[in-house]
Amino acid sequence: MSELLTPDICVIGGGSGGLSVAAAAAAFGASVVLVEKGRMGGECLNTGCVPSKALLAAARHARAVAEARAFGIATRAVEVDFAKVREHVAGVVAAIAPNDSKERFTALGVQVIEGAARFKDGATVVAGEGTEIRAGHFVIATGSRPSLPPVPGLEAVPFLTNETVFELSARPEHLLVLGAGPVGLELAQAFRRLGSEVSVLDTAEPLAGEDPECAAVVLDQLVREGVALKLGASIVRVEPVGEGRGARIRVVAREEGGEQSILVSHLLAAAGRRPNVEDLGLEHAGIRYDGGGILVDHMLRTANKRVYAIGDAAGGPQLTHAANYHAGIVVRNALFRLNARVDADAIPRVTFTDPELAHVGLTEAEARRRGMRFQVLRWPYHENDRAQAERATAGHIKVVVGRHGRILGCTIVGMAAGELIAAWTLAVGERLNVGAFGGMIVPYPTLTEIGKRAAMAYFTPVAANVWVRRIMALLRGKRRR
Repeated sequence: MSELLTPDICVIGGGSGGLSVAAAAAAFGASVVLVEKGRMGGECLNTGCVPSKALLAAARHARAVAEARAFGIATRAVEVDFAKVREHVAGVVAAIAPNDSKERFTALGVQVIEGAARFKDGATVVAGEGTEIRAGHFVIATGSRPSLPPVPGLEAVPFLTNETVFELSARPEHLLVLGAGPVGLELAQAFRRLGSEVSVLDTAEPLAGEDPECAAVVLDQLVREGVALKLGASIVRVEPVGEGRGARIRVVAREEGGEQSILVSHLLAAAGRRPNVEDLGLEHAGIRYDGGGILVDHMLRTANKRVYAIGDAAGGPQLTHAANYHAGIVVRNALFRLNARVDADAIPRVTFTDPELAHVGLTEAEARRRGMRFQVLRWPYHENDRAQAERATAGHIKVVVGRHGRILGCTIVGMAAGELIAAWTLAVGERLNVGAFGGMIVPYPTLTEIGKRAAMAYFTPVAANVWVRRIMALLRGKRRR
């Protein structure tokens, strides 16, 4: 006989978003059941954000050694022990894993069921070994998986994804990355800095959706470091060459000059991700979905008002912090009936290349498409004293400002852009005026001065206004008397 559970909330998926819902709901005294069929922590902890940033950190240190001579530091040639790099990555994951563990969430009062979940009807989920769950609300937080490009011959060759690339025990001799999005470019730069020959191939625009002017700064740096960017090229086929330790992969690509063949040691498919929604029995619960994920409204409710969907499963930005933001929306709506709504413009994103590329709100192109009146404020890194001291002068900030100085969006490309975007995220979310940044006191010398200088540029036309000049002259005259 199956067990019947009747919690206030049932969360399907133990990734970042699902864990955030479970922890918050339990903290408020709600009864919570969490169902996870894989590893707790999901893609972010085990195969995504955490291991990738650990790898990027190792690559950044390798680059720092190579560039130390510019600071007057004599060093030997960079020596990369890839096995130790892998240990570093695994160690970082292991250090964070207890925060997402079954034991921790059980201690928080969450009942964790290990197994798959599937809707039996609009109010019931069957999980694990026949356990039935009839919850007040369900939250689908099943995340996503790599989307494989339709490449002829791909199934006949060994290939990596962002979920398997961290299992490599030896450094790739020549890595070909399929996809010039954030994940593809981050990993391309990391492996190049660790000593691999790296090529990136994509048919589409690199970093599509980002400000092209800012994206160009990132692409230029990748080329400077030796990453071969083959953009606007389509793959005709891939095929295995040889066997054993000498085995290679031949990639035949079509470019403007015709077909070209590239012989590589490793192939990494980084062509995006697709939501995990197919095996949940959504049709039994009256929940609508398509290839982009589960269809939700601004409150993250599905067609079945008892059920919410968050994060990658809901087809939104595939970002850990977006899933966590969604979690907060759901907790407020499911437990407190506050009718909280998602503000997609307030969700920042960062490409963790070097230089970093960060954005929040509207880009210049998006503001133009919406027919808005706006102006763009800029300030370059090379005009910042801290950037000069760090020899990190590549990059700039672009702030999109609407009527009455309201901050509509911000893009930063340069050192620590992912940290600097936080203040602008607050500004977009709280609908702040650019004057808030112009009047802000920032410590010197710091990179935050870049944002302040851009904000102050908004007032430059006012200072040049003829009537302002006349008033100032009049005031000066009165002081003399």
